[in-house]
This record gives sequence, structure tokens and C-alpha cells, in this order.
Amino acid sequence: MTCRLASHHAATSRPRRRGRPRTIRSIRALVLRLVEENPSWGYRRVHGELLTLGVTVAASTVWEILRAAGIDPAPDRVATTWAQFLRSQADALVAADFIETITLTGTRLYILAVIEHASRRVRVLGATAHPTAAWVAQTARNLVMDLEDAGCQVRYFIRDRDGRYPALFDAVLADAGITLVRSGVRVPRMNVVMERWVRTCRHELLDRTLIFNQRHLLHALREFEIFYNGHRPHQGIANARPLAPLPEPITDPYRIAHLNIRRRDRLGGILHEYEHAA
Repeated sequence: MTCRLASHHAATSRPRRRGRPRTIRSIRALVLRLVEENPSWGYRRVHGELLTLGVTVAASTVWEILRAAGIDPAPDRVATTWAQFLRSQADALVAADFIETITLTGTRLYILAVIEHASRRVRVLGATAHPTAAWVAQTARNLVMDLEDAGCQVRYFIRDRDGRYPALFDAVLADAGITLVRSGVRVPRMNVVMERWVRTCRHELLDRTLIFNQRHLLHALREFEIFYNGHRPHQGIANARPLAPLPEPITDPYRIAHLNIRRRDRLGGILHEYEHAA
């Protein structure tokens, strides 16, 4: 009898595991997922989101999960970086810039163009030797009407602090519900998507073309705009084209073995487009 009581006492008096119970694996995975999908959230914001999902854990538990994963749980991560802003607002963001070029006669011409961040579609608004306030403001009106006709819901407009933009230019955009974002002085990375297009335009068109006059420049720009939007692949959007999705991959072995590709030249052979022969 004594042995049985002693055995029972030993079985019931085993020391329990000390400390807080281990967090369920699914909750830990959810915490890490929320932070990965929302880089600006701190541990308290994650904790609040868990509560709205009916997942009851302590805020300190969220802190420990993030710290154990090597993620800073403190609110220092709340600040949104410029790159994150560009990515999150790409569907509603347009950027602009002026480009200068010189004709054969020495006339300096100014080109104003804009680009949609999400699709990479470019719109050449015009070119002139005298970018007056009235001319620049009219390009803004034309742009707003063009965007409305295309059904583009633009919320932000990035431009630099060039003095050629008059106050009326900004007012036209504001009346259309578009918020102006000025890039910093000598900070081209703030308008990086537009800057890349400017380099592409110079490298593939302006540096390879002898511009006779304003009319010739506008013609070349229109041809380049059509080429850029409808044919040229863009690495920033998985090699798609702004106005033409990628075709279905060719899977027929016979077609692959008998490719018949023809070339179409634009601007006297400066630009090449390739397509399947009919």
C-alpha cells in the first residue's frame, strides 16, 4: 500500500515545464507573413491585426517572434522608403521631365514627356524652342484630358524643380485631383523611371539622329513613342510591352524549327522591329 501511494505521489508531482508555452507554429508563420507583406508594420500593428483575426497573443509574443527571426520589431520600420512608395503607388503615378536637344542649325529644342510607372507607357507631350508658361500649361491640360480618355486614375505626379514648370502647370494638375511630388535637388533617383527613359531616348534615338528642325524632331519622337510603347520589351515589367502583352510561347516543334522572322525598320533603320512573317 505504501509503495502504491509513493508511486502515485511521484507520478503526480512531476515538475511541470516552466516558462511561457511555445507559440503555435501557424501563429508564428502568420506573424512573419504579415510583416513580409507589410514592411512598414511594427510589432504593435501586427498585434492589433492578429486581434482583429481572433488570434489572441500578447504583444510581447509578437515582439519575440520578430526578434527570433532577425527582424527589428521596433517602430523604426514604420517609415516608408521612397522605393516602397514608388512600388505601392505605381498604378496611380506619372512622372515627367524635360529633355534638351540641338538641331543641325544649332537651335536648342525642349521636349516634355511623361511616363506611367505601372505600365511604362510614354507620352511625348510636345517639343518647342520656347517652353513658355502658356505652352507648358497647355501640355498639362492636354495630358489631363488624355489620361481621362484612357481611364487612367492618376493620383501622383513626379517632376523635378525645373523653373520651366509654371505655377499654372501645377494648378491644372491640382484641379484634376493629382498631387504634385517634387524630386529633391540633384537627386535623380527620386525620378528614376523617367530618368531611365530619358537615357533610353538619347541612346536609341537622339544620339543617332540628325535633327533638322522642330517638325523633324516631332516626327522622330512620335515614331519612337510608337516603338517604345508597342514593341520594345521592358525589363521593369517582365519584358512585356506597355500596350502589347507578350504572346503565348511557341510550343510547336515544327514552328520552332522553321522560324520565319522579318524585320521592319523605323526612321530609316535606326529602330528595328521583328515579327513573324505572315
